[in-house]
Amino acid sequence: MKLGHFLSLGLTLAACGTAYRDRDVAITSMAVFEPDRYAGLWYEVARFPVPFQTGCVNVQADYAVTGPGSLSVRNSCFRDGALSVIDGSASIVGPGRLKVRLSGVPFPADYWVLWVDQDYTTAVVGTPSGRAGWILNRTPDIRADRLKAARDVLRFNGYDVDQLQMTAQGDGA
Repeated sequence: MKLGHFLSLGLTLAACGTAYRDRDVAITSMAVFEPDRYAGLWYEVARFPVPFQTGCVNVQADYAVTGPGSLSVRNSCFRDGALSVIDGSASIVGPGRLKVRLSGVPFPADYWVLWVDQDYTTAVVGTPSGRAGWILNRTPDIRADRLKAARDVLRFNGYDVDQLQMTAQGDGA
């Protein structure tokens, strides 16, 4: 299955899927967000289960600054040994708030950077709807203290971290 197809499934999820976040809890994004420091390669180390990522391992997101207030996005994963890639763009619509448009997907998605550590090594990204969320790291392996901090951020933003799943990185291609 092509990545675009599973992202289309994700759009269905966005319309009617499971929410992993208590929407009665206020969600926050980074008040000070530096796109230049956020740009680069991120490894997904954990995620909430969403249909469009079923079977995905070695998940990566690569961002590049393309102009004031805009980034390019390349998401990739391996599924059944085959590389899937989808490209897109992200507009910065508020502090730590991205409006992401992916190729072949008819409408944008709100991705909020809930937290990035001081060194821009570990990040937590969520959606206001609570239907998705990710822990990203600059390396495939994450230190225990960083993982705990990321889980705490998700919990603070109303996410049920018991439903968080670690993402296989490494030899799963």
